[in-house]
Amino acid sequence: RSRRSNTTQIFAATVEVSGSELAVRQVGVRDELDYQKGQRTRELLRDLENCLINGRAPAANPEGSATVRRTMRGIGSFLSSNTFAPGVSGFPNSTDLTEEQLNLALREIWRNSAGQVDLIVVGGQEKRAINQFVTSNRRYSAGGEVVKDLVSVYESDFGICRIVLSRWVAPGTVLLLDSSRIQVLPLSGRSFHYKPLAATGDREGGQIIGEYTLELRNENAHGVISGL
Repeated sequence: RSRRSNTTQIFAATVEVSGSELAVRQVGVRDELDYQKGQRTRELLRDLENCLINGRAPAANPEGSATVRRTMRGIGSFLSSNTFAPGVSGFPNSTDLTEEQLNLALREIWRNSAGQVDLIVVGGQEKRAINQFVTSNRRYSAGGEVVKDLVSVYESDFGICRIVLSRWVAPGTVLLLDSSRIQVLPLSGRSFHYKPLAATGDREGGQIIGEYTLELRNENAHGVISGL
């Protein structure tokens, strides 16, 4: 057993609405300030997702300093035991994701750990490749049109996996994860919240702020396919 560490990262966005905007009646919006709070929170959630997948900690001063921003390590920076690429160490040489490649990677992770991969995270290109796994079982509607099969769950010999689409996974990459060993955690009392700031002039403003990190346990219970 060994202790692994990660740092927390602050996510913040400023909200400002003028007095005039607050006074007038907006189209389709009851309260402009509340609307802007919601929009900034959605942006920060997208930033958090990006950092959870692609985040890198500074090589020097990972805890941050006056000149170095404190950033968390993402999933990709942790994975080193189960890495697969076309043509490397006997891995099938196709540069398009195949079912053979996916099952081989799942088998090796199962052999190397006590983990159970139940989550496959991919970008758009690899999601379309997974959908092609079922083209041989093509179905037709009553009118004779092909019914498109979209794969959201994949059942292999080594477990049932949810397929999750993320815009932040790099093209040519497939993340194979055991969700029971991954958590996204806020620093105590620092989950996303609105903090009013002192009013300056004719406007109301504040800050949406949160501080989060990734907890990833048993690195060898996860894997990644890259180079597709």
